[in-house]
Amino acid sequence: QVQLVESGGGLVQPGGSLRLSCAASGRTFGSYPMGWFRQAPGKEREFVAAISGTGRSTYYGDSVKGRFAISRDNAKNTVYLQMNSLKPEDTAVYYCAAVPKYSGSYYQANSYDYWGQGTQVTVSS
Repeated sequence: QVQLVESGGGLVQPGGSLRLSCAASGRTFGSYPMGWFRQAPGKEREFVAAISGTGRSTYYGDSVKGRFAISRDNAKNTVYLQMNSLKPEDTAVYYCAAVPKYSGSYYQANSYDYWGQGTQVTVSS
């Protein structure tokens, strides 16, 4: 069983930056692909970024490419999402997710078995 806890959300002005963290429990964390998704009110859950178990491969949604960066520190059982040049449309609840091994595509929410409780990110002046 894997438990995920996100932190680092908050209120930031447009153009600002935030770094989200996702702390995972479980001894096999280092082998698990991880993803970040977000969901704004009235919208479907959207893929943001994903990272392989080793951290060597990363993937991004089109709307965040070039602004966000996903990384992981397996020694600390933590995945990060560095968010730069934030826009009002980035406002959402951000969730991290994990799966022992992909059976579907990394950008699909139903490919992940474990989810955190989410952290709110609000971009507003």
